Amino acid sequence: MSVTRTGGFGIGFRRLGGWQSDLGAVIAWAKANEFECIDVGVEASDVKQIIDAGLAVGSADLPGWSGLITADKAKRTAAVAEATATISDCVAAGAKSFFCVMLPDDPSAARSDNFGYMVEGFGALMPTLEQHGARLVVEGWPGPGALCCTPETYRAFFEAMGSDAACVNYDPSHLLRMGVDPLMFLSEFVDRVGHVHGKDTEIMAERQYELGTEQPATFAEGIAFGGGHWRYTIPGHGVTRWCEVFAMLETAGYDGYVSIELEDANFNGTEAGEKQGFVLSRQYLAGC
Repeated sequence: MSVTRTGGFGIGFRRLGGWQSDLGAVIAWAKANEFECIDVGVEASDVKQIIDAGLAVGSADLPGWSGLITADKAKRTAAVAEATATISDCVAAGAKSFFCVMLPDDPSAARSDNFGYMVEGFGALMPTLEQHGARLVVEGWPGPGALCCTPETYRAFFEAMGSDAACVNYDPSHLLRMGVDPLMFLSEFVDRVGHVHGKDTEIMAERQYELGTEQPATFAEGIAFGGGHWRYTIPGHGVTRWCEVFAMLETAGYDGYVSIELEDANFNGTEAGEKQGFVLSRQYLAGC
């Protein structure tokens, strides 16, 4: 099985759709190709199947993200109940980290209002996470109205939660596209990292000159898994200094996994290409 050279963190991947719809076949392929964990959705039965097969679960998705960030109190109460049940079921099956992105029900609402709803919704989950020794791992994908993407909102969220169960899903690719230094971010939040995504970003200087960073392109074609001047890549094809990342995590005592999240136009789209992307990513990360 493969681990990173620095820190000895187990390397796995986030499950995709398509050829990965058959979980049994995915598990067999993962084991044959030396992966240690798989990130899954919200089904406790999937968690159990992976662990019974001798692999680990890097993270399990938390359900009802937007329902936890809404002005509708009844909807929020229902989302809390669903998420609480999922946490309990998945912990019983062997999962410990629960993945989410802070996407509000109404992206057009004032960000300060949505932040308040987020604090209420996710705050209600902290006692259950603490009781089970589990953790929420928040990824900073800057989707529509998303919160907890930048140091400003991560910091405020952790202060509001007041719980060690609230953690970061560290994914440098999103920080890079936003212009946030991923190593500076890690130096501040390293003690909060509960899970790591192995995904990178290439910054394309010529397109940045041509298109800037503030406006959509008028004539230039878009880039799959990317924006005007950037695109997501597999680790090693972007600008993240992974050896430094792992050294910082090792020093901080990080005890989780590194799961490859494959979003790279050079590999996504075919079964053969995606399998190659996963394997090349694993090989690169294992040498860091």
